[in-house]
Parts: sequence; C-alpha cells; structure tokens
Amino acid sequence: MSSLMTNLQQALPSVQPQLDAVRQAPSLPRMILLAWQVGLAIAVLIVQDLLQERGRAQGEPPTCPKCQTRLHSKGLRSRQVMTVLGIIRWKRRVFRCPHHCPIDQIAPLDTALGLEPHQETSTELTTMACALAVFVPFDTAAVLLKRLTGVSVSPVAIWDWVQTVGTQAMERLEREVQALADGQIPDVEPIDEATAARPLVTGADGVMVPFRPTPGSPKGRTRWREVKVAILARLNRTTNRAGASVTRLERRRLVAVLGTIDALSPRLWLEALRQGVRTATVVVWVSDGGRGLWRLFSERFANQATAVLDFYHAAQHVWDAAKAWRDGRTREARDWFIKMRHQLRHGEEQAVFAELKTTLALNELPASARQTLQNVYDYLLKHSAHITYEKFSELGLPLGSGMVESACKWLIQQRFKGVGMRWSEDGFNHLLHLRLAWVNDRFDALFLPAASPNG
Repeated sequence: MSSLMTNLQQALPSVQPQLDAVRQAPSLPRMILLAWQVGLAIAVLIVQDLLQERGRAQGEPPTCPKCQTRLHSKGLRSRQVMTVLGIIRWKRRVFRCPHHCPIDQIAPLDTALGLEPHQETSTELTTMACALAVFVPFDTAAVLLKRLTGVSVSPVAIWDWVQTVGTQAMERLEREVQALADGQIPDVEPIDEATAARPLVTGADGVMVPFRPTPGSPKGRTRWREVKVAILARLNRTTNRAGASVTRLERRRLVAVLGTIDALSPRLWLEALRQGVRTATVVVWVSDGGRGLWRLFSERFANQATAVLDFYHAAQHVWDAAKAWRDGRTREARDWFIKMRHQLRHGEEQAVFAELKTTLALNELPASARQTLQNVYDYLLKHSAHITYEKFSELGLPLGSGMVESACKWLIQQRFKGVGMRWSEDGFNHLLHLRLAWVNDRFDALFLPAASPNG
C-alpha cells in the first residue's frame, strides 16, 4: 500500500490540471463530470499499480503441460486490456518450456486474473455492452457505452461479442435439452415457500419476425418467420390502492425459439421443471385456440394443469357466429353477441350451446351461415372443459392470454421489429438468447470465466 500511495503522489501532477478544472467548474453537473474523470484517472493508476506489483512477484515457476519440466522465466512482458476505466497497462512475468515444447508462453498472473491469452477486452466491458444491445440497436449501444463509461467501442465489436456469447448460450441450452431427453432432470431453481405455494401459470403464442431472404445479403423481399414464445410465472393476488383485488405475475421466465411447436416443447418443459411444475399446488395453462399450442398442452401439462381457453379468443368465435347468422352491422347481431358473451363469461356456457343448437335447427338458416355456426359450436364443444370462466374467476385464475401476448411484445417486437430491421437467422438467435438470459435472471452467468468471450 505504501508503494501505491507513493505512485499516486508522483502521479498527482498529471491530474492537477483536471483538479483545477473541477475547482473552476461553473455548475454542479459540470463539476461532477470533471470529478468523475479525475476519479477514473486515479482508478486506472490504482489498478495498474496493483497489477504491476503482482506481475513482478517471483513465485514458484509453473511446469510444462507437455513434459512436466519447470518452465523458465522470460522476464516481464507487457499486457494491456480495454476496461470500463479505459486501457489498463501492466507487465507480468511469462514462462516458456526449456525443451521447446509446442506451447504458448504461460503467464500465471493472466490465468489468476481470468484472462485468455489473446483477450483484449475485459469481461465487465463486454457484459455492459451486451446488456445495452439487449435493449437497443448496436449503433445506439455503442453511443450509450461511450456516454456511460467514456470508452469508445465500435458497433461491430459489440455485434461480435453478442454473437460469441449468444453462441455459447445456445450451445449450453442444447446440452441441457439433450440431457433432459436422456433422462437427466434439471434441478429446481431455489424458491421461497410463499412463492412456491402460488399457482404456476404458463402459456404460449407465436409472433412474426422479419428476416433477410438470403443469408449475408440485405437484398430481396422480406421473409417473415414465426417465433414461438412461452411464459411461466407465479400468480399472486394483491390489493391495489383502490382496494380492489388484482393478480400479478411474479418470477417470470420466458422461453422462445425460432422454429416449430415441436422445437418449443422440450425447451418449455425444461424451464417448467426448473420452476417446480411437478410440485406446484396449482398449474394453469392459458392459450388461444392454436392447434399446435393445445397439442403441446396435451403432451406436457394435461396430467396436472387446469387449461383455460383465452376468453377473448372464445368471444371472437361467438362474434363470428353472430356475423354469419345476422349481419354484423345490425343491432340484432350486436345484441345477440353481447348476450352470448355475457352467458359465456358468467357460468352459462350450457345456455350458449343451447342457443347455438337452436339456431342451427332453423330451416331458413343459409348454408354458409349454418357451416360457420356449426364450426363455432364444434369448436366450443371441443373446449367445453376449458371455457368454464365463472369457475376460473372464482379460483382467481387468469381468463385471458394477455401475459403471453405481453411477453411476445417485450421479448420480440420491441427489439426485433424496429423500422427497417431485417435479421439473419444467426444474428437473431444470438441476440434472442441474450434477451432470454436477461429476463430470466441468468444474464451475468453467461459471462463467468468459463463462458467469457475473447476480445
């Protein structure tokens, strides 16, 4: 510490002009910004001094990984890394094999610091840059990073980091999915008793994303592809300021894949197991009427989950029946729909079936209207166990799939459907996995030493 203080005292003249500028600052914001720059300069000196001290330390020479011979010191060699403080420079001791084994020079301090041999950027800087890219375009992320840290990084560099970390996240997920397929059940995430006692609600939907028609080229017409998105969350009932009872989603976890329902299914089940689906007191599936979604429900959740057909989706089918039977522009059609929707919502679904059946028996019903009404009747009958909305409401269960639609908007639309955006498959997947890691509270784990990208 004494050497550090000595070095700081020696370096004080170099920051004296900045200190003078702080004293003469005309406003508080300007004073704070200038003082911050002084603090960064001093922080760089502190870190460099500590690294220099550790780099000069003479420890036990390491052994060659090939021949197990003690390595010979080649003296002190320079190293520099870009950090959130700026460029950090220091010297550390390096070693080579005396028998000339085909190995790179070994720097024990680099290993102790978690640095790769050719790494030029520190992990905390790549983490911050990738976190910004989760929310804003790469150009904007570079500007914000400069504003926040004073460090200039190109948008291309941020893009490269996202690809590197995204690839590692994808590979990790693929290994976990394969392990589940091989019968290895994942550990349940730690959860407190109060949260574990709450209903676990889940559902899925799809959202379209614009892609380039040809990999590596921006030319050609946009190709739209569907991304499947699912959510798992604990349902908590609270009282708002007005004294009304409301439901809130807690411990949200998202799952998404650029692919089919069959690709989403194992990923959703993997996350469901992590969220304690097997021990949850109540499991609820909420979805619109997509056939693939209900097939997923049947394959994964039917044995223990209560299924709810999105009320607004069911009401839309009733409106289709009203338009087919009585012109949708007429008051009679609107009144009939309002009555049927009220009955559907308030536990009178049998009255809805009876009304549809009575209407189908009318001789004057046109053939096209008869087919539409029959389709609506068959559809609701198929979901008869999923439309008991009065019962669901009494149990405090959600009646609509708004939570899934909201997840689609945040996860996909806000980042991937900006003006003029078109994605390559790799670029989309890499960034998608970073956004998933962020919302699922696993973002920092992507940048642990074993997964940190090279600069």
